[in-house]
Amino acid sequence: MAQHVRAIYGASLSPDATAFAHLIDDGGYPRAVQRFLRGRRASSSRDVVLPVEGPVSRVIHSADGQWLACEVAPSGGTRTEIWVVTTDPDDRMALRIDGIDDEHDGTAELVGWDGGRVAAILTGEDGVGQSCLIDPADGCCTVLDRRSGGRLVDAWAGAALIRVGPRGYHELIMLHGPTEIALLPSDPGSTTADGVILDDHHPRRIRYGPDRDLTKLYYPGTGANGYVRALIRSDNGCEYARLLEVTATHDGVSYCVVAERPNCELDAFAVSDDLSTVVLLWNMQGRSELQILQYADNTLTDPIPLPGLVAGELSISAGGSMIAMTVEGPAAPRTVELVDPRSRRWELIDREPSQGPVVPGFSAATRPETITARDGLSLNAWLYRPPAAEAVKGAVVYLHGGPEGQARPGYSEIFARLVNDGILVLAPNVRGSGGLGRTFMHADDKEKRFAAIDDVADCVRFLVDNGLADPRRIACAGWSYGGYLTMAALTFHPALFAAGISICGMSDLGTFYRHTEPWIAAAAYPKYGHPVSDRELLEHLSPLHRVDALTAPLLVVHGAKDTNVPMSQSEQIVDALRKAGRRVGYLVFSDDGHGIAKRENRVTLAASMSQWLTAAFDADDLSPVLGDVGNG
Repeated sequence: MAQHVRAIYGASLSPDATAFAHLIDDGGYPRAVQRFLRGRRASSSRDVVLPVEGPVSRVIHSADGQWLACEVAPSGGTRTEIWVVTTDPDDRMALRIDGIDDEHDGTAELVGWDGGRVAAILTGEDGVGQSCLIDPADGCCTVLDRRSGGRLVDAWAGAALIRVGPRGYHELIMLHGPTEIALLPSDPGSTTADGVILDDHHPRRIRYGPDRDLTKLYYPGTGANGYVRALIRSDNGCEYARLLEVTATHDGVSYCVVAERPNCELDAFAVSDDLSTVVLLWNMQGRSELQILQYADNTLTDPIPLPGLVAGELSISAGGSMIAMTVEGPAAPRTVELVDPRSRRWELIDREPSQGPVVPGFSAATRPETITARDGLSLNAWLYRPPAAEAVKGAVVYLHGGPEGQARPGYSEIFARLVNDGILVLAPNVRGSGGLGRTFMHADDKEKRFAAIDDVADCVRFLVDNGLADPRRIACAGWSYGGYLTMAALTFHPALFAAGISICGMSDLGTFYRHTEPWIAAAAYPKYGHPVSDRELLEHLSPLHRVDALTAPLLVVHGAKDTNVPMSQSEQIVDALRKAGRRVGYLVFSDDGHGIAKRENRVTLAASMSQWLTAAFDADDLSPVLGDVGNG
């Protein structure tokens, strides 16, 4: 079975649709590439060379098409920097513009562009985020907002959208100077996280020109016609996220529903600069569906069939003539494809088909499985089966991160490796998962997390009751929060599992709060509980405090440069299990962080997981320590 995986994703179209940039993952760390569609350089490309080694996580064209901004994590760590290059392939200059250095430690998040300036969030060691605009020509930084938990979403011509609030309780406010406007009525538990400023009764093409002063819009006596409009994605006032148009004037704020669908989340949207076209991606129980909205008359087209089951990372040209997105499926690693919204024709960008091991038995017609939890709640899940001709060695319940993440029928080289090695994979959406409505997402908050742990046990019951797995050969695995939930399931329901694998998971929620990034800790209080007022609850929920109950062989995996979930979370559970005489493997990637971004490390991870599970299902002896992996 081929182990090489080639994926391209995260495209950014140039405003005139003659070029695009994207990320490519085919060896080493993911990097940025600029490619040309038309003109004298058509069909040519260049690597975006940066004087820093590490995975590039985002690349975005400026509104005038003259610059590319890149977000990169030095040495595979979790904290990021922002670099800019020109779009002239003969110009090899690269400038770091975030202003964060060794004396001012922190992280920089690339948001987008406001005209010719980079929109970014600079977060310091104190966890306070600065939403700002940075001029790439001279590095001049204009701070728009500074607050703990404040996140810039969009900026244009003196106005800005700022996301405030912790996880699961996000709101958007509009700022201009000292004026702060709440865009929607208060609705605790709702999430309003994405938005785009449209116009101020002038065409949005003003983004190409100098920034305009919008002060007049927010003070009385300036005329009744002044306004700013924005499109936002929100589940405020409803169960599923939808698209709203908000209009802010000095007289107040009004909003209306632009697009919504019953029992279906709006996953993402993008707007062309001329306001002619809005592209919508709907989340249909994990699958994606694409629609185009003609914004002038609010006409929605029939869905455009996608070339894959899951799509995301939208980009649209200034005139709405071309849309780029990342598309994937169980048998197809991520690739960028283009569609003309008028002709509805697809154009494959990558001339070399994406490669990698596939899930051979997964059909495009496959529907998510339905699991009934012990309290009657319905959970959906995706089932990946080994080839029919091969005997199933065992099964693994694989838990996504978040917990607001979602198991979807996209590509996973881990799943492909396990399934091709004869291991069935069940990827459930236990309570707390996103994409399935706000009530479901909040169903694991604080003390409700015990029910989420029970959901994992109910997934095992589903496998056994349906004859899909031998009850003696079922394991549990997960990444980040999924790693935590794996260890929790192994301590609360130890008799159900033959083995476990925790990747970058939290073993003790109390020490996690003390050692993670301060902005991550502050945002997590409503989800997990407060480290002071909810201390006893966190102790009861922490696997480290129940380590004596953990009897299954456990493989613990971590990236040494992870600051989201520090490596100490893995070290302390490994030490405790060794002292208790348990079988534990410890795999460390010294040159990687929370996402295990380096291609070679992911290949090693998939192979190690398959080896660990196969040995457990065969009842072979497991090595107590796998050792360190990496170049750090």
